[in-house]
Amino acid sequence: MPTVQPGRFTSRIEGPFVVFLIGFRINRPLAFNKWIPVAKAMGPMIRELYANPQLGFLAAQPSLYWPGIMMLQYWRSFDHLVNYAHSRDAAHLPAWKAFNQSVGDDGSVGIWHETYQVAAGQYESIYANMPRFGHALAGTHEPATGHLRDARTRMDPNAN
Repeated sequence: MPTVQPGRFTSRIEGPFVVFLIGFRINRPLAFNKWIPVAKAMGPMIRELYANPQLGFLAAQPSLYWPGIMMLQYWRSFDHLVNYAHSRDAAHLPAWKAFNQSVGDDGSVGIWHETYQVAAGQYESIYANMPRFGHALAGTHEPATGHLRDARTRMDPNAN
C-alpha cells in the first residue's frame, strides 16, 4: 500500500503535457469471455510504457467504477500518445485488434477514451494526507506552502 504523506502537497510538470483517460464498461456482466481479456490487456501496456520512458508516458492511476475500469494517464505530448497507439512494435495494436475481433460492435463491452492537452502552468492540484496520486505520480510532489497554499496562486503565481 502506498505511503500516506501527512500534510498538504501539490505537484508540477515542466512544460505542456497530456491527460488521457481510457476505460472500458462491462455491458453484459455474464459475458466473461468478452470483458476479462479487455481487463487484462491494459497491464502489459502499462508495464511496457513504464519500462520505456522514451515513449513519452509519464504515469498512470487506475480507478474502478461500476461497471468498469478507468485508467488516468499522463503523457509528455499528444504526439507521443498517438505514436504509441499506432506503433507496430508496441502492445497496443495487438490488444486493439483482439478487441475488434472478439467484441467488435456486439455491445458486450464498451471502450472509451478522452484526451486533454494541458498548457504549461494551466493546472493546479492539491493533495491532503494522500499518497502520491494522479498528477503527483507524473510530476513533482512538493509541500503546498507559501505561494503554493491556495488554488489561485498555484494556477498563477503572479495572482494576488
